[in-house]
Amino acid sequence: MQASGHGKDVLRELSPLHRELRRAIPDVYRGFGELSKAAFAPGALDRKTKELIALAIGVVEGCDGCIASHGQAAARAGATRQEAAEAIGVTFLMHGGPATIHGARAYDAFCEFADAVDAGETPA
Repeated sequence: MQASGHGKDVLRELSPLHRELRRAIPDVYRGFGELSKAAFAPGALDRKTKELIALAIGVVEGCDGCIASHGQAAARAGATRQEAAEAIGVTFLMHGGPATIHGARAYDAFCEFADAVDAGETPA
């Protein structure tokens, strides 16, 4: 499957916007960063599983930024295309038709980042 590049485009578009807002509210971003670090720390669930959960939540919420960010992180954490597809598949059950739209976007974004990992590149 040849991915569309949409995931990288989303991250590239959002990056300067986040930088500008981070300058305006650095303490909030720092707090969110600490929450993120704690949420994704290894525990009973490994980082890969947690990133797949976050990817699935991004699908349910219809958040392209979340899909791109967590698709990239799941690929970096070693998730396979099949694992991503199955996590996305659960969203169809839990969220119905809208998940089929964002799920397809999420799978494309994940595959884009997985292709980069497979090629020995840094995804995005």
